[in-house]
Amino acid sequence: MSKPKTSVAALAATVAFLVFATTASAALVTVYRNPMQKETQRAESVKLSGERCSRGGSDTALRIKVGKRTQECSYRTPVIGRDLQIAATMRLLSSTPRNLRSKSFLALSLRTGGGAHYQLAIFPLQRKAQLRKTLADGRVKFLRIAKKVRSVKGVDKANKLRLRAFNITSGPEKGNCRLLGYVGNELVADFTDRAAGDLQGRASGFAVGSTKSGTGVTGSVDDVVIRIPSPF
Repeated sequence: MSKPKTSVAALAATVAFLVFATTASAALVTVYRNPMQKETQRAESVKLSGERCSRGGSDTALRIKVGKRTQECSYRTPVIGRDLQIAATMRLLSSTPRNLRSKSFLALSLRTGGGAHYQLAIFPLQRKAQLRKTLADGRVKFLRIAKKVRSVKGVDKANKLRLRAFNITSGPEKGNCRLLGYVGNELVADFTDRAAGDLQGRASGFAVGSTKSGTGVTGSVDDVVIRIPSPF
């Protein structure tokens, strides 16, 4: 795949300052695509959080491994903006210790900053999906939980995740954030956040982690795509 014509720096600056006319059903325009096939492409993802995290790669994906005394390793893309949709293919790899697999999750994040974010997380062995909101003080609010999700796949299987966070621009819900989470083509979370102002961050990204110390939890990420609503 060819790289986007817009430079990473110009793209981040442009998206950060756009004010979008947004509805939940808006048409979408792709502003960033990263197949993670080359080292230069994988290098565009920068660590956001996680005390001990290691990264590597193959010719098809970025690999992330959680280290000692660490629960989650989070990385951001170059795209910064309020109203974004992020999609990626993620896998929980078989190198993850067996005793941690059921606690392990793969996640996409939006409006990240200062320790806060929206996050769509899936647990491959539990076939569970969570839409959660983490506040700057560390509190986590579970906005939606879906269990027995058939589209959630197990170890070494591809999970196609998609998370959208668009502010509503008209009507009685104006200013609230409509969140949609998908696994494959299955809608697993639909929530309108009336306290969207709690999150001032604008970073987009992905994470691999565990509900407890995740030493050895390993996941991969590829085919990252970010879209914005159109017209903008």
